[in-house]
Amino acid sequence: MSTSLHASSEALHQRFSDLFARIAEGAVARENDRRLPYEEVRQLKEAGFSALRVPKELGGSGVSLEDFFYVLIRLGEAESNLPQILRVNAGFTELLHERKDDAGTRRWLGVIGSGKTFGASTSERNAATGNSALLEKDADGRLRLNGEKYYSTGTLYADWVLVRAHDSESDFNVLVQADAKGVERIDDWDGFGQRLTGSGTTRFHNVPVPQDQVLDRYQVSQPRRNSIITSFYQTFHLATLSGIARAALRDAVAFTQPRTRTFGVPGNSSPRENPLVHRVVGRLASLAWSAEQLTLSIAREQDALNAARRAGTVTTEDYNALDIHTFQAQQVVIGQVLEATTLLFEVGGASATSETRRLDRHWRNARTLASHNPAIQREAAVGNYHLNGEPHNERFGSGYA
Repeated sequence: MSTSLHASSEALHQRFSDLFARIAEGAVARENDRRLPYEEVRQLKEAGFSALRVPKELGGSGVSLEDFFYVLIRLGEAESNLPQILRVNAGFTELLHERKDDAGTRRWLGVIGSGKTFGASTSERNAATGNSALLEKDADGRLRLNGEKYYSTGTLYADWVLVRAHDSESDFNVLVQADAKGVERIDDWDGFGQRLTGSGTTRFHNVPVPQDQVLDRYQVSQPRRNSIITSFYQTFHLATLSGIARAALRDAVAFTQPRTRTFGVPGNSSPRENPLVHRVVGRLASLAWSAEQLTLSIAREQDALNAARRAGTVTTEDYNALDIHTFQAQQVVIGQVLEATTLLFEVGGASATSETRRLDRHWRNARTLASHNPAIQREAAVGNYHLNGEPHNERFGSGYA
């Protein structure tokens, strides 16, 4: 990272450091009590975190992707549920950046710039992959939305819901207000990790949809091309995972420093002076650093590609290469963070497993995030690209999961 970019990233972090510290202070209690972080999300919105990538003239901060992911890693270190809650809002912001700069695009960027956020209702739990959310005209010619979605990440906390729906012609994105009549948001996410993300069921019962809230028709069966959004959504996971690795290092240090007992050593002893503990903490620090650097390297590539797009020099191969580089980073970062969140327990023996500390949440959260977009499929895509020059075949609608 260059000195100037490092300075801008650190300045951005300082802007949120007090808020992140308060968020981190309550993380264990929220996990133990399963208290959904409505207040913490509200504070992030009010502080402008959810609008960091919105242009300044529309109410945001207009930061680079590298700066954004740098500070996102630090939010993930404080509390890894919170980045995931805001992931779709950030992804929708990037989709808007890639759209034509017209009144509609600027309208929605302005909504995000005002502190409103978007949650997801795109994926379903059915016997086969599909999209059952239907947008139809009623007897008076008004559009009505009906259907059910699962993995509705962030929707419990959102002001708007981004819904993948279809009609007789194609799929498209529909935007509805989260508190609109007929919208039912249900807290039934039962994953063993990321327990507070609100990634459960959303139902739509004859919800009215104005025409200007129907966006971007597409064919879900077609691979997504010429967009950074697949890379962006995966990099978002990598940033959260990197934050978890930093939290594992932080908690290992905090656990070890005051201890005066060592297994197998009589009387008082100082684990912080034990060379074996030094090795564990050194490995944790190395894993956390490496995961972060890989994540930020992808962010820099995204910034460069966006600049080329604005200059009119970007190619389809540039987008394909970005996705492959992101998938390669995924293979490494996931393994590093899962190692770190297991290695953490080697600094303290059985006492580190106390539920009052909830150190297990780091592994559970990392494992859950790592399962969102199957790494084995991405690894195969990387191999096919290098062997045969084939771009990955991910479908348009799958990036929101």
